[in-house]
Amino acid sequence: MHIYMLCLSDPHLRAHHQGEAACGAEQQTMKVYLRVRPFSKEELSDNEDQECVVIENGQMAALYAPKGSSTMKSSEKGVGVSLHKFSFSQIFGPETTQAELFEDTVKSQMSEFLEGENALIFSYGVTNAGKTFTIQGTSKEPGILPRVLDATFQYIGGRQYEGMDVKPHLRNDAQYLDPDQVKWESNAKAAIFASFKEVVYRAWSSLSPLELASNPEKAGHSQFALWVAFFEIYNECVYDLLRPSLSSKSKKRAALRVCDDGVGNAYVKDLRWINIQNLGEASKLLQFGNKNRSAAATKMNQSSSRSHSIFTMKLLKIDGSTVERLSEFSLCDLAGSERCNKTKTFGERLKEAGNINNSLLILGKCITALRNNQTDRMKRSYIPFRESKLTKLFQTFFCGKGRASMIVNINQCASTYDETLHVMKFSAVAKQVVQVIPDKPLECLPCVVGPNGKPLMRRGAIDSQALESYLSEEELLSDNEADMSLLPQNELASMVESLRTKLLAERRRNLVQEMEIRKEMGDAMLQQLMESEELRSRQIEELKESYQEKLENTFEMYKDAIKEHAYQCAMSSLEDDYVPLDEFIAEQEKVEALRRKLSQLETFSCGTRVSADATADATCQTQPTKETEGAGDDRFKRLYKEKCAIQRMCEDKQELIVSLERRLMELSETLKKVRGGFLEKAAELDVVQRKADDQTKSLEESLCHNLEKDKVIAALKAEISKLSPESPVQPKTKRGLLANIREAVTSPRKITSGRTLRKTIRAVNH
Repeated sequence: MHIYMLCLSDPHLRAHHQGEAACGAEQQTMKVYLRVRPFSKEELSDNEDQECVVIENGQMAALYAPKGSSTMKSSEKGVGVSLHKFSFSQIFGPETTQAELFEDTVKSQMSEFLEGENALIFSYGVTNAGKTFTIQGTSKEPGILPRVLDATFQYIGGRQYEGMDVKPHLRNDAQYLDPDQVKWESNAKAAIFASFKEVVYRAWSSLSPLELASNPEKAGHSQFALWVAFFEIYNECVYDLLRPSLSSKSKKRAALRVCDDGVGNAYVKDLRWINIQNLGEASKLLQFGNKNRSAAATKMNQSSSRSHSIFTMKLLKIDGSTVERLSEFSLCDLAGSERCNKTKTFGERLKEAGNINNSLLILGKCITALRNNQTDRMKRSYIPFRESKLTKLFQTFFCGKGRASMIVNINQCASTYDETLHVMKFSAVAKQVVQVIPDKPLECLPCVVGPNGKPLMRRGAIDSQALESYLSEEELLSDNEADMSLLPQNELASMVESLRTKLLAERRRNLVQEMEIRKEMGDAMLQQLMESEELRSRQIEELKESYQEKLENTFEMYKDAIKEHAYQCAMSSLEDDYVPLDEFIAEQEKVEALRRKLSQLETFSCGTRVSADATADATCQTQPTKETEGAGDDRFKRLYKEKCAIQRMCEDKQELIVSLERRLMELSETLKKVRGGFLEKAAELDVVQRKADDQTKSLEESLCHNLEKDKVIAALKAEISKLSPESPVQPKTKRGLLANIREAVTSPRKITSGRTLRKTIRAVNH
């Protein structure tokens, strides 16, 4: 006889209960609050107050881009706008106190937490925006976390469970501890508190009594145990902040693993949970964890958080020895997004900033995907919860297993306007995410395990349907086992023969079915190959046409460029050497006149020289001849100069002609190169075409092979039909193998004969 202990952490039972609860579920968008930090004295002295953030009313805020920001530069270029407006569930200005913030944001979730529901609050914003102050506050101005702890202890009152033998286990379960485990938990808690002998302890003040919607009188005689854990996600590694720090700085902290509890809930394995009895112990634990938290100084923040810190509280409602309820409240202080050029980070700080921005980016992707899936149900997109440890731990809250809300922290500085705008856009997307929360908590008990980790049943009955789903078919058959009487040997032989015949017929049918399936798969694959080949050939033709068109366009472009270049060169040379027609004709006439005069002078000089030789003794005629020769020499020199000038002009024209011929030769070489490139591209296209032809041939060969295979299959079918008996076995409905064998064994005879057979089998075994 098998006994199974079932717990409500099982996925089948949980899904059943959740399906019933979803019918009465309410849908509402995520609560997103905005808190604006006031200016510091340094920011006012640096002229950071440029009225970038304007609170119009309690739910609407406007952002005006300052001069010098990227948004203003883009708007001046016509890309985007300089004014953005955002709506929130509620906006808290710089003058808002910590008590007012808690009263208007966390009080409703606090009441739900005390009634047994899960809650999550996380702060989001740029660096130096006041996120840690909002969550933790200071000793004089406590934040949300101290007030949540104070409200919890006010609700518990005098009904505190003094023992430490019941502890949270996995994500939503509880565990009973033996005396040795209780002693170990007590020593671990005492070791943490012992470190405060050397550290100045700062208690919280200004905590006033609260009026919650939850009524503690409904709890009756139940008691409550509060366990807390404090850890951080630093460089995508999870570290427990409630473990004592290592004495040696060279030793690295032990990173914890994020595991799955088998129901789809992520939890941190080996995380230390501490049982607290009052608000003073909670304050000491928070200070101890903050001392181990990763923080560093940057240009924008002297104490910048370099990790995401998560403080989790689990409240157990205990009635006698039964854990009736377990609820969880997590407060996450996200590290601020930052730009490295503004924070001046490098080295290890730069690596931290990269991991912080990456995890925040994945958180934004998850929220955007959730919003898109809810708005457009026809196009479902993948939600990357498992790409970051932060989103993996928050997945349960975003998927309806708790209520999540976000507090957006911003500053009003003009230098961080672009980062603030990005944060506001992210919050606008988060505000559109719809959360499906059950109207009432599920009426079920948490799974309670013993010290050895095995489930225990403290209350409730076993569900027969759930038990049946866990039992295997052999076990169900074994419950109905009964003695069977002895059968004759001939009946056993006939039964075996009939079963063998049925088995052979079933094998033949399976073989035919397998052949048909393979043929269908082959036809589908062949059709897919043909379609892909046709598509590939079309793509090759389109590519060839596009290449040809591009080559032709390139060739025409080169031709036009060459013509334009030649024309421009000719025009520039003409502009340099241009002479009007009238002047050119006049110059030609002058040249002709000069030539005539030159010829006349040459003739006259020859005649003068002859006459001079003949009449050398005539002194009266010598003086006039010398004067005539002098005038002729001057005119000859002038004509010679003009002749030289004309010759130089002719030489310049000849050089211009030579340069034009050289340019024409260069252009012809360029045309040859372009023609060569065109021929190379054509050759490549021919190679591609040949490859396509080869693939077509291979497809035809595969078609031939398939036809041969079809013939073989038809022949096999014919042989099988010949081998099959004349009265084939009628096909039966598909059932389990054991059920068919059992029916075949028990059908030909009565129950007594079945008992005889079972007795025979047992006797043989003995």
